[in-house]
This record gives sequence, C-alpha cells and structure tokens, in this order.
Amino acid sequence: MVFLSPGLTYLVVLLLVPLALVLSYTVFQRGRFGGVVREFTSENFARLIDPLYLGVLGGSLRIAALTTLIALLVGYPTAYLIARLPGRWRTLALVAIVLPFWTNFIIRVYAWIMLLSGPGLVNSALGKLGLGPFELLYHEGTIVTGLLYSYLPLMVLPLYSAIERLDPQLGEASANLGASAFTTFRKVTLPLTMPGVLTGCLFVFVPSFGNFVIPEMLGGSKSTMVGNLIRDQFLKARDWPFGSALALALIAVLVVLLVVQAWAARRA
Repeated sequence: MVFLSPGLTYLVVLLLVPLALVLSYTVFQRGRFGGVVREFTSENFARLIDPLYLGVLGGSLRIAALTTLIALLVGYPTAYLIARLPGRWRTLALVAIVLPFWTNFIIRVYAWIMLLSGPGLVNSALGKLGLGPFELLYHEGTIVTGLLYSYLPLMVLPLYSAIERLDPQLGEASANLGASAFTTFRKVTLPLTMPGVLTGCLFVFVPSFGNFVIPEMLGGSKSTMVGNLIRDQFLKARDWPFGSALALALIAVLVVLLVVQAWAARRA
C-alpha cells in the first residue's frame, strides 16, 4: 500500500478531484459576470441537444473518424514493413517514427502553417510547375492532415507490436494450403493483429476528437471542434457550468468508445 500511495495521490489530486468539480458545475448556473452561481438548474444539459452544438459534436466525430481511418490505412502497411525489416534497420525505422515527438507540439503545427500558407513551400513548388497558388489552410482537410501527422505514430506502434509477434510460419502454412496473399492477410494476419488495430484506432481517435490546438491554428475560425467549444466556454464566454456539461458529454463519448474497444478486443 505504501508503494501505491504516490500513484493513488496523483490520481486523486489531479484526476478525481477535477472530475468531481466538473461534475458539480454541470448542475449550477453561470454568474452574471462569469463564474459559477450555486443554484441548481438542468439548463446546461438541455443546451447540449441544441442543433448548433450537435453540429459541432458531429463535425468533431467526422474529423476524428476520418483521421483514424486514414491513419489505419497508412499505418498498417508501414508497421508491416517495419516488422519485416532486419533488426538494425527496424530500430532506425522505429526511431524515425517517434522522431516527431522529440519536437515541441506547437512548433510542429507552426511548421505546417509555413508549408501550407500562401507563399509557403508547397505553393512555391506548385508555382514552378505552373499550378496554383491554392488556399491550403483553414479548412477540414488541413485539420485532418495536421491530426494525422501528429498522431500517426500512435497508430503505427501498436500495430507494429501486434505484427511483430506473429509467427511467420502461419503465413507459410496458409500459402502451402493454397491461399493467396490477400486471403492469408484477410483470414490469418488481420484477425490475429486485430487487438493492435483496435488499440491504434483508440489512440488516434481519442486525442483527435478532443484536440483544439490544431483546429485553432490550421482550421481558423471556419472550423470549430468540440475541444475549441469547451475551451471557449471556459476562457471566453466564462460559462463554466455549460463548459463542464460539454466536457462531461465528451468524457461520456470517450467512455463508450473505451467500452466498445474492450468488448471488441475480447471478441478478437
């Protein structure tokens, strides 16, 4: 118990206590000049079903799901190739995958602004080919690109771990029985690596769904995700009760996803 006390203290002080405060604020009213007035109300939950906020939630789900799908389509073959490399090259490839995490997150986002801005490197290269310039910033495609770049390693690493543990003799046995490469992948490789697929999808979807830095910097005022909405309620509108209700809705969605992932992993 003595060895558990530091971890338990950390969870209680930095997780359970803030979560309890957020839960308590959801049933209170906003003060006239911001803050919280401790008068009970259910208005905060009623506002959650407003079409405006449901649209933001739906847009956030769409962007996060699209990012996760593209990350899976890109990350699976990448992880498969890395797992089949010789030992030394495999280590170098893994270092290259995690290398972006060695740089500050904001700096990496600013790098995309420099690349995709009007006079940026991409438009300059297209101009030499007689194309453009194009408006590459401030739309959903740019947000997906930024999220994909930021969280793709979180997809590759679990997939690599799952693929690397596969017994190569299983694929050889499938080929000897007359199965094509696609059939071997569909009936042998993919089912056995499904826990890694589910883990990678969860690792990408969760931070993409709640991210507010990338939509703010790459999406501009035209794109608002649920993370931006929650941030604005606390820091701009100073409506802490409604911001807490939005945060609670976000937590509820993520809990549902965790339950679904755990169930699917057991089935797999």
